[in-house]
Amino acid sequence: MDNVGIMQADLMGKNFIAAPYIPKGKDEYYLRNQQLNKPEGYWRHLKSSEIEELVKNANTCDDWDLILVTEEFKASMIKNCEFFGLVRIGKLRNITLLHHDLQMPAGITNSRIIACDIGDDVAIHNVRYLAHYIIGDRSMLFNIDEMHTTNHAKFGNGIVKEGEEEKVRTLLLLMNETGSRSVMPFDGMITADAYIWAKYRDDKKLLEKLGAITQKSFDDRRGFYGTVGEQCVVKNSMIIKDVKIGSHCYIKGANKLKNLTINSTMDEPTQIGEGVELVNGIIGYGCHIFYGCKAIRFIMGNNSNLKYGARLLNSFMGDNSTVSCCEMLNNLIFPAHEQHHNNSFLIASLLMGQTNLAAGATIGSNHNSRSNDGEIQAGRGFWPGLCSSVKHSCRFSSFTLLSKGDYPAELDIPLPFSLLNNNTTLDHLEVMPAYWWLHNMFALARNSWKYQTRDKRLTKVQNIEFDPLAPDTVEEMFQARKLLELWTAKAWLRQNNDAGAKSSTRLQELGRSLLNDNKEKTAGLQVLGENMEKSRRKVTILKARDGYHAYGQMLLYYAVKNLLDFLEANPQANFAIMQEALAGKRIIDWVNIGGQLVTEKDLADITYRIKSAKLKTWDEIHYAYTELWFKYPIDKQKHAFATLLDLTAPEKVTAEWFAQMLDEAVKIQKYVCEQIYISRKKDYDNEFRKNTYRNEQEQQACIGLIDENSFIVQIKQETELFTKRINTIKKRLA
Repeated sequence: MDNVGIMQADLMGKNFIAAPYIPKGKDEYYLRNQQLNKPEGYWRHLKSSEIEELVKNANTCDDWDLILVTEEFKASMIKNCEFFGLVRIGKLRNITLLHHDLQMPAGITNSRIIACDIGDDVAIHNVRYLAHYIIGDRSMLFNIDEMHTTNHAKFGNGIVKEGEEEKVRTLLLLMNETGSRSVMPFDGMITADAYIWAKYRDDKKLLEKLGAITQKSFDDRRGFYGTVGEQCVVKNSMIIKDVKIGSHCYIKGANKLKNLTINSTMDEPTQIGEGVELVNGIIGYGCHIFYGCKAIRFIMGNNSNLKYGARLLNSFMGDNSTVSCCEMLNNLIFPAHEQHHNNSFLIASLLMGQTNLAAGATIGSNHNSRSNDGEIQAGRGFWPGLCSSVKHSCRFSSFTLLSKGDYPAELDIPLPFSLLNNNTTLDHLEVMPAYWWLHNMFALARNSWKYQTRDKRLTKVQNIEFDPLAPDTVEEMFQARKLLELWTAKAWLRQNNDAGAKSSTRLQELGRSLLNDNKEKTAGLQVLGENMEKSRRKVTILKARDGYHAYGQMLLYYAVKNLLDFLEANPQANFAIMQEALAGKRIIDWVNIGGQLVTEKDLADITYRIKSAKLKTWDEIHYAYTELWFKYPIDKQKHAFATLLDLTAPEKVTAEWFAQMLDEAVKIQKYVCEQIYISRKKDYDNEFRKNTYRNEQEQQACIGLIDENSFIVQIKQETELFTKRINTIKKRLA
């Protein structure tokens, strides 16, 4: 087969769609005309005087009858250009377009234009090859080597066109390098979609339906043109092929953009910068991609950033994420992910939101396996510290913090908000449950605030729970308390040489009694975790008693905060009405679908409706998610009431008992405020941190006074408000 073929010169720009794919009674322009959607009589042919002027200005065309223009057209503004095929040009006026400090005269110069529709007042200069594109009004294109669209362009969507084989379909190989969790990417896909598709692989009918819905969501006919929305700027770029560009998009200095949808609007503009190479992807609204980044087979959610040479391959990066410098392969990453450092590496992972990878973090290695099918799964708030190394396969509960270390074996950490430490001196894995609550309250509280304030999305399809205390973490804490009871009882029996067999229920009762009694009973007790590391070494639980009671505080705080929301939303409600409205058994099975929490039962209902064709489109599926999001507050409030009952096990559920719980919540809120202050004050009191300042005045000039810290001031105000809210409710319920 010839590498370079030959065709007749007069066919250039024609026969874009092969004859077998043109419907009867249509021509090769029928889809193009639908895309452009101009009324009858909008275009006219060139006048003979205009053709003369165009020729005089060094323009050439194989057939001037194929150049159509509007009434407001100045031939003098087109110079030194070649035209092939049907080219339609909107009004051209003698004006200058401005983009920041960039000034560019409207018109078309020094360019080769092949079968394009050009909008009003467009500036196209030094575009060496522009073919089969529809250019929006007041857009600026200049210094571009190659910009064209093929007749089978899919614009990053994982579909196949008429006459194509299945093997050309673009797939995202998420969570696993083998492709066993592959999904079809599409414009509008959110992390919830990807999670359901990638996770529930055992449901073959569901997978078939999702594939069919995706294929039907996009027109498989050949012949759609690439588009550049209105008021776009594309400059100093090399190759742009099969790319759909939204309005107000800014592209400068890109090396290669191929098979993409770039979502952009006036209110949420997307920008792509120097040295970028992007292939087979979907880019969300309000994204920024700069400085030599490479992305292949990818989706970027809305309001996300890829910067400073980052490499993103076969991955879905959720909304509100920022990634710089690092390398990421085969991941599904829920919203609000941060990864900023050149020597961090993430592969074959499911990170479930609000995550942060520090410098030197190497998450995922297949060197401990015989195949590349290992995976990492981490709940919300996963934070591997500096130079952490974790191998496949591992599972982490929510808000797990890894201290610096090379973790030698697979891990399964069921204790949320915990700190892991690889103690090489003792050759132990050390786990401190509820570390965030006990020792780093400032970071825990600030993270929740930070993620909410950074959510600048105007287009919010993916719903996100930002609060660290939510049904997912609550259920993890209930399970963690049971484990701590069990492990504490076993430690007590070991210490007292009691080898008698006891049931798990008896062990939990013993452990609960020990953890709730005086500290002296558990002083010096070595509590060992079980089934947490694939090794023979000890897993030591640090401060088991403190962690147990911290979980109890967090559960009560979660419950009262949500019940307070219920009572304020229902001003007519007294305790009896609240009890009746929220009564029910605690739902323990919750699923994080892309950042949104739903009950397992509700998710099963959605998948059933998909399989039974009651949900036939992705828009309908997304609306089903949204319906659950509207229902989520009352679901959470019911869960909160059941949590309070299960946690405290009152003899009688009365208004007086509830008033006591409200008082306890005030104490906890004050504790939160104090701990935020204390944990931040450590940085101010650290003598080594002071070493870099000449004196106290320089330190204050650089970092300010702790009492003036905006977040600490905010928390103090929130604590005062919380106390007032509680007092108001208590008076109402009295």
